[in-house]
Amino acid sequence: MIIQVNFLSFDSFRERRQIGLKAKILNQVRNLSVEAGGKGSAKKDLNNQRNTFRDILEFLEDGYCPETSVKIGGESLTTTTWCQLVQLNFIKRFLRGGFIKHMQENEFLHEVFDFTPKKNLHPGGDRVSGTEKRMYKSPNSALNKARTQYLNKQRMLSQDKNAGHYASGFDD
Repeated sequence: MIIQVNFLSFDSFRERRQIGLKAKILNQVRNLSVEAGGKGSAKKDLNNQRNTFRDILEFLEDGYCPETSVKIGGESLTTTTWCQLVQLNFIKRFLRGGFIKHMQENEFLHEVFDFTPKKNLHPGGDRVSGTEKRMYKSPNSALNKARTQYLNKQRMLSQDKNAGHYASGFDD
């Protein structure tokens, strides 16, 4: 009987300790959700950090997982679990500028996130290579040269017209 009483008091001690620990964690997360970061952190990073702690606080208090959505080529990729959110954030940071291209073309990522992007109707047919695009937009391109010549000709005609060279009905 004495052993049972000691065992019960040990269990209640453990429960009280867990409740106290949970309260401390909630208070810390609540404080961080209001004022996160430190000296020298960028404003965008501080906002992201506060938002993350708000999501964590909502999860700890209510049990709701944050739902995020990312637009990729006209389709939305939605995460509904913490696991997916952590994976998505890792992939986005790891791939950086190549994230969208990989999400559109990488079959493995389609399976991981259960995501099916819209297929392009003209795959590769209307695409212009980087060099062609550079040459097309270049000030030295044939199109730009022709445009410049046309604008210069229009300017000269306009100046001559304003100076009266093409005026009719005037006798000298």
